[in-house]
Amino acid sequence: MSRFQTTGRGQDDFAEMVAEDVERALARHDEAINQSTVVSLGKIAAGIASAVTLLSPKHQRAIDAIHADLPGLASKFVRALAAEAARRSEAGTTGNPPTALLANETPPSPSDDLESMLIEDWAGRVAGSTYLEENLHIARSTLHRWQRRNNVIALRKGGRKHVFPLAQFVDGRPVAGISDVLSLIGNPRLAWLWLTRPAAQLDGRVPIDLLRADQIDDVVEAARVFAPG
Repeated sequence: MSRFQTTGRGQDDFAEMVAEDVERALARHDEAINQSTVVSLGKIAAGIASAVTLLSPKHQRAIDAIHADLPGLASKFVRALAAEAARRSEAGTTGNPPTALLANETPPSPSDDLESMLIEDWAGRVAGSTYLEENLHIARSTLHRWQRRNNVIALRKGGRKHVFPLAQFVDGRPVAGISDVLSLIGNPRLAWLWLTRPAAQLDGRVPIDLLRADQIDDVVEAARVFAPG
């Protein structure tokens, strides 16, 4: 599996490209297929591809190692997705999040010991100041200023070293709303964990995705509800 460097707006563009390619392939494969189904399948493929690019290197390597099992695992996922969609349709709750699929994605309570977890295992792709300067052209002085003002999430990684989740950057800048979330949740690790998981307060949507779409008010209000008392 190749290692991707898509972040921010590039991540959104990548997902859109995948969706369009899948839709075109499906249309060529079966002209009779329902158009709404084509769109849905494109979104599913795009969501999976985008999510994989944000996995930690450790988890990407784990996927690399089970190539032979991937078709079977994908089939199980699709069957689970279809079953959940049918259940929600029959219950008349199509506006609610797919609880069966999100059961393992709910944010932990503030008491969870995030400090004992390896950053790469839960935070997605992260990088230090050298990488950000060389690849996103963010000067170290600018990065440190953002950090002092809580405009960017910095995660401590051993000693005094900090790394920065790449998904929070769009066009070389942290997305608007990060400082508001940090002021409400406080702990940078807990804040980032909440930002990158489907949030019950947002009907199962992922807060960082909404921030990248400039839906700041919705995310800030959800963070206020989630924040420890």
